[in-house]
Amino acid sequence: MALHEKIILSPQDKLDALAVLVLRLGLAWFIFLWAAHKIITPGQYQSLARNFDGVEVSLTQVYLAGGAQIALCVLVALGVLRYFSYGGLMIMHFFTVTRRWEGFFDPFAVNDRGFPVNRNQVIDLAVLAAFVALVLLIRRDHFSVGGWLARHDRARWWM
Repeated sequence: MALHEKIILSPQDKLDALAVLVLRLGLAWFIFLWAAHKIITPGQYQSLARNFDGVEVSLTQVYLAGGAQIALCVLVALGVLRYFSYGGLMIMHFFTVTRRWEGFFDPFAVNDRGFPVNRNQVIDLAVLAAFVALVLLIRRDHFSVGGWLARHDRARWWM
């Protein structure tokens, strides 16, 4: 292919790219909401770190974690530095999954009021599977900054 030659997308390429766009934006929004809550209600996340992980974190640490996650969500939404940003959110979410592992073994547990107590763990697994799919589909992610750069044979480090 000649330098800066444009690749024409087939109808199937466009359909695949649309599916990946929906997946990418949905995952970025999902994690963004959790990250934004770290900024809005940092005390809640201090309590979670204390109760789930047995560690004390400062407000500054909660704000930095939330800010880093928000920055990654923006990169994912735009499709910039795709391996780094998609992989980064996937690894962060994998960490969440590993912290809640016990609930996967009893997905139908209910508390004394009949409320399903392990429902979020099931959601966590579905989100992790979606992140794995997103990373595997990076080459079909044509409707992103990285996809545009790849189609136009531009700098690869932005991929």
